Amino acid sequence: MTAALAEAALASARARMLRDAADQAGRILADARREADAIGAQARRSAEQAVSQARAAGRADAAALAAAERRRGCSDARSVLLGAQREALDELRSRVRAAVGELRSEPGYDQLLDRLAWMARQAAGPDATVTASPAGGVVARSRGVLVDCSLPRLAEVAVDALGGEVRELWTP
Repeated sequence: MTAALAEAALASARARMLRDAADQAGRILADARREADAIGAQARRSAEQAVSQARAAGRADAAALAAAERRRGCSDARSVLLGAQREALDELRSRVRAAVGELRSEPGYDQLLDRLAWMARQAAGPDATVTASPAGGVVARSRGVLVDCSLPRLAEVAVDALGGEVRELWTP
């Protein structure tokens, strides 16, 4: 074979090999592009799913936190309300005690004392000892029985007897 024929045969083989290599490179490149596109699409789907799940978890967490905050707010409001009601009731008790204490300076106080002593003795029994209370009113004692008709105690009983009517203090 002459050098020119060998060169032509080699050139033809080289050209075919280059075409085959270029075709193979084109196929590899196309496969790589398809695979990259598929990986990119899967990554986008995974990212969208992660974002969606994070949003849902965030909403659930926010809802739980909001519910806890609402409960805490309601509890705080209830505490404030009950505190205000307690203050109103304490103020009523204080005013009633003061008003009842003023009875000691009223003209009919001696008759009131006599009536309280009679009632206390009736409740404590005939052998009861009835004594004046330093705070006003009387106290009767007998075996195992104490009847407190002192003015402060009677004031407490009067407020307690109001029962549900006391709610009018804080109800519009």
